[in-house]
Amino acid sequence: MAPNVVFVFGDQWRAQACGYAGNATVKTPHLDHLAGESINLTHAISGWPVCTPWRATFLTGQYPLTHGVFVNDVSLSPDAVTIGKVYRDAGYDTAYIGKWHVDGHGRSNYIPPQRHQGFGHWQVLECTHDYNASAYYEGTSDRKNEWDGYDATAQTRAACDYIRKHDRSKPFFLVLSWGPPHNPYETAPQAYRDLYDPAAIALRPNVPEDMADEAREWLAGYYAHCTALDACAGNLLATLDETGLAENTIFVFTSDHGDMLGSHGMVRKQKPWDESIRVPFLLRWPGRFGRAGRTADALINAHDIMPTLLSLCEINVPESVEGLDFSAYLDGGADPGGGAALLACFHPFGEWDVAHGGREFRGLRTHRHTYVRDLDGPWLLYDNESDPYQMENLVGKRRMVQAELEQELEIRLAALGDEFQPGSEYIRQWGYTVDETGTVPYTS
Repeated sequence: MAPNVVFVFGDQWRAQACGYAGNATVKTPHLDHLAGESINLTHAISGWPVCTPWRATFLTGQYPLTHGVFVNDVSLSPDAVTIGKVYRDAGYDTAYIGKWHVDGHGRSNYIPPQRHQGFGHWQVLECTHDYNASAYYEGTSDRKNEWDGYDATAQTRAACDYIRKHDRSKPFFLVLSWGPPHNPYETAPQAYRDLYDPAAIALRPNVPEDMADEAREWLAGYYAHCTALDACAGNLLATLDETGLAENTIFVFTSDHGDMLGSHGMVRKQKPWDESIRVPFLLRWPGRFGRAGRTADALINAHDIMPTLLSLCEINVPESVEGLDFSAYLDGGADPGGGAALLACFHPFGEWDVAHGGREFRGLRTHRHTYVRDLDGPWLLYDNESDPYQMENLVGKRRMVQAELEQELEIRLAALGDEFQPGSEYIRQWGYTVDETGTVPYTS
């Protein structure tokens, strides 16, 4: 029988915030165990590290300038060819539980079934960060419900219930989308907050001293969310074991993007530094890959997820998809990405608007280097081997490396038809309205 797929992701969970990734402060025992049974893609990238663009790309396998969702709170076309529709048409039952954030018709408004993008089972809200008073809509009903307590725990309980009750005659594709560890950081259940004393939090060396105390407070709450979600992951994995479905289920844990959390004196996402662009990515399928965990260092990006999962399930990849298929690589084949991933910010907005240093950029993350240019030219160049915390900008200092990376960047942008125009031009082309911070206004 075709494998089931359980795709789980947190919002704003950076790669460095997992015990198995070498973080001795955060407590993630269930994910650490999962990593020991999974292919750990240690260099997974969120190439356009902000919520809505990543989600639309995950759903379509397309570059944001193709599907048009390059800022938050705009709508993915109901006519899009999406991963939910493709799995549905291949005979899978499809389910989505949690945060959606690609509808663009108000963050707490009803989403009609014609905009469910192929997902049948539906327990969803567009977006909220009030994790302890969190609403959702179920199925086709326009009646607003509320999750019981901390929403990620309740959503995971619903996902476990779906797995237990599912008709075994058909495979399923289940997406569970958690809102945390996205800020507000201080709202995890008290039992998890009690695990972290801000004074004992170790900081990355690139957090400036004048931000250290505040960063420790943020991280204490952020890690509390991570540990709460780790417990959720443990419950989900236990459900797969107790139902006998684990062996033939592809289980993926990842995130849409990271969080700066004070590194380089910055907050949140959209930025090209590792804290923002690197995400966890664990893939377990015991029936195909066994349970002997291993690491793989390909730089899988957001638009590569759809073709890779479809190919693993022996489903034809639609011609509309622009991402790369890494399924053969997971079996030991060559890296189709050539050891590099594309980075982009198409229109800075919100907390990183132009007034706060935001800028359009395009760039590459390779195993060794990060190279980024903005509209004025080369902006950042780091040697990530000798400078893992990206403390020394080498633009203008390693001209040969810079020229090689610039050439590769131009080739990749040309292949996607990206002429790297100012963000305002894309806003005009797609007819979006933005406020003074570059943000698309949304209603509640």
